[in-house]
Amino acid sequence: MQDDKINPLSQKVDDLVSDHQQTDDHTGWFDVLYRNASGNPEQIPWARMQPHPCLKNWLETVEIINKKALVIGCGLGDDSEILAQKGAKVTAFDIAPSSIEWCKKRFPNSSVDYLVADLLKLAPSWKNSFDLIFESRTIQALPLKIRAEVIEAIATLLKPRGTLLIVTHLRETKDSPDGPPWPVSEEELSQLSNYGYEEIARTPYISPNLPSIQQALIEYQRNL
Repeated sequence: MQDDKINPLSQKVDDLVSDHQQTDDHTGWFDVLYRNASGNPEQIPWARMQPHPCLKNWLETVEIINKKALVIGCGLGDDSEILAQKGAKVTAFDIAPSSIEWCKKRFPNSSVDYLVADLLKLAPSWKNSFDLIFESRTIQALPLKIRAEVIEAIATLLKPRGTLLIVTHLRETKDSPDGPPWPVSEEELSQLSNYGYEEIARTPYISPNLPSIQQALIEYQRNL
């Protein structure tokens, strides 16, 4: 954690989050970060300009042609694009308008439907609508005080027998972690069972930049 604190980009994010939390605004800092990056992905700490390797590996084992897929917190669009390349009908959203503008500039001929939207204020028509949902590091980017609400919002979007993929940092204790990000606990993930979710598989992942942080792609199926 000490290394993160002396990293200028991490410090910038910490300061933005702190400023916005003073007004109980948990998401406004995302657009500020994207806008201030001025098109430089190196100023977006989670931008890798390629699909997440866990998603890429998972897609080698499944068939998703014509599946209705949703990407939550789509960032700069790489995960959305690989899902579309594999044949899914992809909707991707982010709360940051600057993020969506960036996606559309990067992929002007994309079949992905890129939208500005708030996870906690989605249209009721989205509920029970998707065959596949991919969520990468969005839950962990939001504070614990709204985590149950965030998990509920995600859980209600999937169709029965659909698949939810979560990529996240994990923590072993119930104690509130320092952040952002705020790693996700098993107790928090267990809330998904209230909505008929069953964990199917878990693939550990070690980031070269964060080798000491426990991370995983977790695959769930919704049975209700």
